[in-house]
Parts: sequence; C-alpha cells; structure tokens
Amino acid sequence: MKTRPVPPDAPLPNPHAPLPSEAEAWLDYLAHQRRASPHTLSNYRRDLGKLQVLANARPLHEIKAADIRRFTAKLHAGGLEARSIARTLSAWRSLFRWLLGRGLAQVNPVQGIRPPKAGKPLPKALSVDTASALLDALPEDVLEVRDLAMFELFYSSGLRLAELGGLDLAGSYSIADGEVTVFGKRSKIRRVPVGSKALEALTAWLAVRASLAAPAEPALFVSQRGCRLSLGMIRARLARWAREKGVPVHVHPHMLRHSFASHMLQSSGDLRAVQELLGHASIRSTQVYTHLDFQHLAKVYDSAHPRAKKKS
Repeated sequence: MKTRPVPPDAPLPNPHAPLPSEAEAWLDYLAHQRRASPHTLSNYRRDLGKLQVLANARPLHEIKAADIRRFTAKLHAGGLEARSIARTLSAWRSLFRWLLGRGLAQVNPVQGIRPPKAGKPLPKALSVDTASALLDALPEDVLEVRDLAMFELFYSSGLRLAELGGLDLAGSYSIADGEVTVFGKRSKIRRVPVGSKALEALTAWLAVRASLAAPAEPALFVSQRGCRLSLGMIRARLARWAREKGVPVHVHPHMLRHSFASHMLQSSGDLRAVQELLGHASIRSTQVYTHLDFQHLAKVYDSAHPRAKKKS
C-alpha cells in the first residue's frame, strides 16, 4: 500500500517513532564508541525522529539535498527557532557522514545546507514607570549612594558598561559642565549630556566618595577596597538593586542603555540624534537597537498622514 505524502502545511506528528536500523546503529556507535551523554543521545534521537517524519519513512539512502531543503523550510514554517534548526541539521549531517563512511549512503544530502538566519533579538527596555520606580528609590548607605549615581548615569546618558566603568574623577574621560566624555567602541570619543537627576545623584556620591576611595585613585566609581569598581560588580549591584526595589525583571546595564534610547526616540522621534547620543557608527545599529511601541507609531501616523486625518 502506497503511503500518502505529508501535506506541506500539516503539523508534524510525534517524532518519537521507531528509527531506521541505520539510525539506531549510529546512535549505538555514539553511545558506546564516542561515549556521548544521555542528554546528547536524546537530542539526536529527537532530531532523527523529525527526519523520519518529514521523509514519510522513506529509506535514508533515498533522501536528496532538495528534500533536506524542503524539510528545513517546513521546520522553519512550523515555528522552530533558527538555532534549533541548526542543531537538527548538524545531527542529520553527522548521521549521513557516518553512513557515507560505511558505504550505506552515496552522498551526504545535508552537506552545504544552511539553517535560516536567526533574527537579531531586540534588547528589552523598561517602561518609563518601571525606570522611575527603579531610580526613585532612596539609597540606604554609602554603597547605595554610589550605586544610584551609576544607575542614574546609565539611564541619563545611555552609556555602555565599559564606558561608565572607565570614567575618572577628572581628566579626559570624566564629567564636567553637565556633560560626560567617554571612550567608546572603535576608540571613538563622544560627549553626552547628563540629566539633572543624574547630576544630583553624582553630587551626593562625590560628597562621600573619599570615605571609600584610596589615595590618588583616579576612578569615579570605586569599590569598598578603594580601587576602580569592576564591570562584573557593576552588573551585580544593578541586579541586586532591582531585586530589592521590587522590579519584576532582571535588569542589567544594557537594559538601561536601551531604555534611554527607546524613551528618547519615543519622545523626540529624532533617530539621528539618538544615533549620536549612543555613539553608533551606522544608523542601522540604532534602528535595530531602538524600537517604538505601536501606539506611538499609530499616534504619529494619525497626526501626520494626510489620508489618516479625520475630516472635521
């Protein structure tokens, strides 16, 4: 009896069906000769199950490169992430390489087949209300006075973690006249305005900095030991601060930078200005790095497009 082909838009059946004997032999080889872990073997078995289903139980040696391309497209259309598809193709490729080496296949149909490109995820931004709740909390000791000054500066000026960590009390890369000068990527130097809230927090920190800083220490932000605060410690202090202030998400320095960019763009709509403030060499980076919420876009459209305006 001839089997009915799987429709291209049909959902994938359960891939945990019995595998062809050649596939079982390969898994046995991995388990006993290569000492693959049970977790790896389980993943490979699942990936081979997908191949068995997509091929509609055809013999492995009959599968061609065109089939693999079609299977890949089906996995992608079914919502499987690009990274998972890449892992699945890797398992299939390894199977056919093993079959080829033992004369059980004439070609490796997976060779040269690439997974779909993974979309670049947008960094998450805090809402304006959440950012305010995070930064309106009052510090309880000298370390939190320092921390609040750092976090206000992240959000006020959109600094990268390394840029903030590299700031000095005075000199080329410091804060003066309401601006912060930083040494950014590709050795680019830029100046960014510092907001009033950040300046208030920095003033409070400078009033107590001497109680922690070692003599002649140039760093603006110092640790309990009196030396420059490490980047890892800045991350940890921000995560701790957010947890203790009741913020329901994990907060990291990049999130504050992205929040700065998103909120600036939502308020001004000036992509070029945000590009300069962030220190991006290409505006494409800014377009990926920032996003406008749909309500804001719809509001701009309704107010600006001549065919969208309601007749009075």
